[in-house]
Amino acid sequence: MKRRRSRISASPVLVGAITVVIAVVAVFFSYNANKGLPFVPTYEVKADLPSAASLVAGNEVRIAGVRVGLISQVKAKQLDDGRSIAVATMKLDKSVEPIPEDSTVLVRQRSAMGLKYLLLTPGKSDQGLEPGGTLPESQAEEPVDMDQWFNMFQAPVRRAIQKNLAEYGGGLAARGADINQLIADLPPLLRLAEPVAKNLSSKQTDLRGFVRGLSQAAAEVAPVAETQADMFVQLDRTFIALAEVARPYIQDSITEGVPTELAVIRNGPRIRPFLYTSADFMKALKPGAKALGESAPIVSRSFDIGIPVLRSSPQLYDELAPTARSLRRFGESTSNNEGLDMLISTNEILTPLLRQVTPSQNTCNYLNLLLANVASATGGHNSEGNAVRAVSVLPQIGVNAEGNPASGMANGGTIVPPPDDPTNKNYLHSNPYPNTAAPGQSPRECEPGNIPEGWFIPGGGTTWVNALQVGNLDGDQGLITQDQTQAQLNWRTK
Repeated sequence: MKRRRSRISASPVLVGAITVVIAVVAVFFSYNANKGLPFVPTYEVKADLPSAASLVAGNEVRIAGVRVGLISQVKAKQLDDGRSIAVATMKLDKSVEPIPEDSTVLVRQRSAMGLKYLLLTPGKSDQGLEPGGTLPESQAEEPVDMDQWFNMFQAPVRRAIQKNLAEYGGGLAARGADINQLIADLPPLLRLAEPVAKNLSSKQTDLRGFVRGLSQAAAEVAPVAETQADMFVQLDRTFIALAEVARPYIQDSITEGVPTELAVIRNGPRIRPFLYTSADFMKALKPGAKALGESAPIVSRSFDIGIPVLRSSPQLYDELAPTARSLRRFGESTSNNEGLDMLISTNEILTPLLRQVTPSQNTCNYLNLLLANVASATGGHNSEGNAVRAVSVLPQIGVNAEGNPASGMANGGTIVPPPDDPTNKNYLHSNPYPNTAAPGQSPRECEPGNIPEGWFIPGGGTTWVNALQVGNLDGDQGLITQDQTQAQLNWRTK
């Protein structure tokens, strides 16, 4: 008798248990498929996003449309400045490790149902992103979803679009020939627009940064939108007022603007010193302007007084013409020119003399003293005659007196013997160029008229000191002479 072999299929319980286990494993793998297959090595990196834009764990990560991994986690993170961003953790295939550190990410829409995926665009850097590294927020592009785009078309926008279509329809009606001409002119325009488009698309142009900057600017001005709207209303009024002078004044200013700017660029370095000097002049003028503001009422009154005078000026103007003709004939006369030349020569001759003589009169009053002495010398008299005659005919008699020649050179001593003593010594009393407060003389004094009496200073008894004196006396003899008052002296010494 043969023994029967046991089969698994012969046991319905065992078959059912195996089937349940396979189903459980399949469900487990299916449930965890969004988080990656177990026991499969991955390359994990992170990305900071300004907005998750409904991105959830399990969404795909694609490079050029090819799935290279999935999102394992999305969580919020608050920065130090108070802003909140999203941090997406990506589990990528080992085949793409490492991605360049300047790679960019963008949340894109996968379908109209709202599914999203993360588009990873590798950069050109030679440095790779280490496992666990993070792409910064600056390398995350701001997504624009379809729902956001459709949200633009609210009721006011739809009404405006309808109005635009109606206006454009009326504007394009019966203009088929013009449209045909436009289409014919488009090819040359597009040829010229091609290099412009290339410049705009260049990374050096950074059009994306420009648009991002416009977006930030718009976000900054959004809180003052009502103020800006009121500004446009006021601008409308301003432009209506400017419309009256738009042509030719504003038009000419725009036309001449470019040549003016070029002239400024060309001449600016030359004008700069003038501007600096003008600034210094304005600083120096500031005190004068302040003083002018204080004196403005006085100037105003002078105008009030001057107006009647100016009204009577025509009579003076009528005499100016013949006066000018007379002056012209006088200037053309040869004899007058010779006289003026002689006058100039006389002035040149007299100027040094007057420069010395003027202080003698203005300060020391010598002309008045001279005239007073002349009057006194010729007017006063005694029984022997006038003073001038008395001096000349009655000189002092003695060995070395003034009435006869001296017996020798000046040899003054300290003892004065009697005048008739033959041993009497000569005393020199001479000051031919006294100080008269003239330029260059020091000290500034009026020496004549202030000499001490006798020219000798007695030292007691018959003893004399300073017996020999030539030139000015020592010290300052002052500026006061005869017939001068203290008030005159104060005025002359200023």
